[in-house]
Parts: sequence; structure tokens; C-alpha cells
Amino acid sequence: MATVNFKIEKDSMADPTQIYVRFKGKGFDCQTPIGILVSKKEWSQPKQKIKTTFDSDGFRNKINTQLIELKAEIIDQYNHDNHEGIKISTKWLKELINVFHNKPSSNDGDAKIFLTAFSDKFSKEAENKTNISTGKVLKKRTAQDYQNSSNKLKSFEAYNNKKAKIDSIDLIFHKELINYLRSVEFLGENTIGGIIDNLKAFLRDVELSGLKVNPIYKDKKFYSPSLKTQDIYFDEEEILKIMKHRFELDSYLDNARDWLIIGVWTGLRVSDLLSLTKKDFKNGFIDNRNFKTNIPVTIAIHPYVKLILEKRKGDLPRHISEQNLNNYIKDVAREVGFNEKVIGSKMMEIKDEHGKSRLDIHGKKIHRKISGSYHKYELVTTHICRRSFATNLYGEIDTLTIMKITGHQTEKQFLSYIKTTAKQHAQRLGEHWAKYYNEKSSLMTL
Repeated sequence: MATVNFKIEKDSMADPTQIYVRFKGKGFDCQTPIGILVSKKEWSQPKQKIKTTFDSDGFRNKINTQLIELKAEIIDQYNHDNHEGIKISTKWLKELINVFHNKPSSNDGDAKIFLTAFSDKFSKEAENKTNISTGKVLKKRTAQDYQNSSNKLKSFEAYNNKKAKIDSIDLIFHKELINYLRSVEFLGENTIGGIIDNLKAFLRDVELSGLKVNPIYKDKKFYSPSLKTQDIYFDEEEILKIMKHRFELDSYLDNARDWLIIGVWTGLRVSDLLSLTKKDFKNGFIDNRNFKTNIPVTIAIHPYVKLILEKRKGDLPRHISEQNLNNYIKDVAREVGFNEKVIGSKMMEIKDEHGKSRLDIHGKKIHRKISGSYHKYELVTTHICRRSFATNLYGEIDTLTIMKITGHQTEKQFLSYIKTTAKQHAQRLGEHWAKYYNEKSSLMTL
């Protein structure tokens, strides 16, 4: 079996030094520098990649991605040339590397043949595409999501040592990709579903451009995995309990609790919540521009929020990072007493059967959401703010008004966010009937 390995010459006097590739198989053993320099102290020979500990600009990760792509390119070209009877030699390897470095990533020829060449091209062009239904340019986040999916497809190719051709995408590819994303990447079902959705978008665009594609991607068997999430929220009684709990004045818990209360009664995303300033509060309203949708939002100030502002003499709680707020509100929930066990998903480190941390292809520890029974306070994150806001107001005021504040674009998106149970819906209906028929009691005689 042919193998591809990267290494550096440790005995070389030069530092930084060249990365070499060695391609070895039956009847050949080739080695040549690949034209990329690396500092000796930054190279990890066991992982055959550059360490990314201090990769502040993402440059080292880009090089590691190049190594993955080069490995896949060598194997793919070998499979083709060996079948054609072409001699595999150091000269062959050098020519392949030269072509690899000088070939544009969005090469139109490649994009007509290979899936990831097309998906990269599609993702790059998405930054300037217009949504047909809205007439607006696609959001930057959407283009990034396409690129992330394209990167996962490239990782899958590297794992298989084979580049996928556009016309070869079938149910076998679909099944193997899902298995890879589950067992190697350890991704959740909804994340995998998003990648499959984007794969379908790539294939639709392929078909629209007149290229040959297997129509099986339209079949229901080419499904996108999904899993109904069991996210928690705070009902109004629980919010009141948090509001009335006495923390040490101006402590980190007191500060985090106040941000939490403002969050559950504004429905703002945490990035927008923590960017609030005093000037956003005017005449009983909060005027804020939604960071994600860039849509101006006006929210009536809730009485609890007014109490917090009065307590702080008109000031907002101390500024805090998203990460710290995410951690501290768990402490708040534990102190208030939300210790009951509930079903939900918690972000946890993935370990093997020996308790050893599993690493991704970049050598980083893998963390994924794991479903199970946990203390409620363990599951509290900043997302609980918007979820509680939307759930508590749902059925009390019209859905469109809530959506204008939360920034949900469709009712389908909004309803998936609501966490009211079937029993709670029934209780609300019962309360509505009791109130209605009490008011109409004089008419209720037979």
C-alpha cells in the first residue's frame, strides 16, 4: 500500500527548514521538498504538521490544510497514473508538487470535475450572490457556512485519500460521508444535516450550470440528519426567583445575574446584549441595531430591567466577556437552586475508551454536545436569554411582534426556537378558556 508522509531534516543547519514529502509504495520510494518552510520548534513529527499553539492569524492552519490537500492530490494522481502505466519517480513527484503550488484553487477545469473544487468556487462566489427570494446579497455568515461545509468535504477526501468527482456523488458517498462526520469528526446530527443541505446546494448549482450530476441527491434517501434539541428555558416564575435572590452586592454573581435578567427580558443575542450602552435606553424603550441581521430593533423596557437600572443608578452592569457570562450564569443558576435533573445537551470533551482525549485532524481536542440527564444549572448558557424571552411571550402577544425583536426571519425558524411543552400549551389553553367563560358566565345558561 502506498503511503505519504511529511517530515523535516532535523540535522539541517537551516532554520526555518524545508518540509519534505516521502511517497513510498511497491516499486518506488520518492522524497522531495515541497516548497514550504517551517521553524523546527513549530514542527510536530508525530502529527506531521505545524503546531498551531500560537496561530493567531490562522496562517499555520492554512499550511496544515495545504498538507492535507497535497496528500490527497498525490494519492489521487497516483491512482490515475499508475493505472495508465506511468512510472512513479522522484521526477514525477516533483512535477506534481509544482503543478499543485501553481494551480489556482478555483481552477475552472477542476471545478467542472471535482466536488471540492466546485464547492470552494461556489463558496467564494456566494459572498456576492443574491438571494432570489429576498433580492438581498447573501449574508457573510451564509458564505462562511458554505466554506465550512466545503472544508469538511476536503477533510473527508483527505481521510479517504481520494478526491470525489462531481458525477460520482451517490448514496454510497452520502452514507460514507455521514459515517465519517459522526465517527471521525464527532459532529452532532443537526450540524451534519447542515453540511448535507449545503452539499445539495452545491449539486443543485452544478446541475443548473449544465454539468452532469447524479440526480439521486434529490431523492429522499439522500437525507439530511436532524435531531430535535431539548434546550431549556426559564419560565416567569423561575426568572422572578433569580431576580429576588440576594447575592453579595456588586459581586461577579450579582453582576452576571443582572445581565441575565436584562437578557431574558430583551431577547437580544448575547453579542448585542453586551454591546448595549446607556444611550440605547430612551423614553422607556431600548433602541438597538441587531448585529446579525443589521436590522434596527426597538424593545419596551421591562419592569425588571428598570429595577436593575435603578439599582445601578442608571448604569448597566459591568462589562463582561461572552465566555465569562456564559460561565458565570451557570453559577447563578446553581446558587439560586436549579439543581433538578433535566434532559438536555451539554458541551463535553470527547474521549476514547481509555479516557484519552480524542483529537481532530489539526491536533486539537474535540468537544461536542452530548445528550443526557444533567442538573439544570449545568445546561444554562447565554442562549437561554432569547429562548426564554420568545417562549414566555409566545401566545401572550402576536408572533410577528416577537419575531421583530428576536430577529427570526421566518415563522418556521421562530417556532423551532420555542420550548413550550405540549402540556404547557394545554394549560395555557385551559387558562384562556377559564378567563373567557368567566367573563361570559351570564351567557352560559342552558
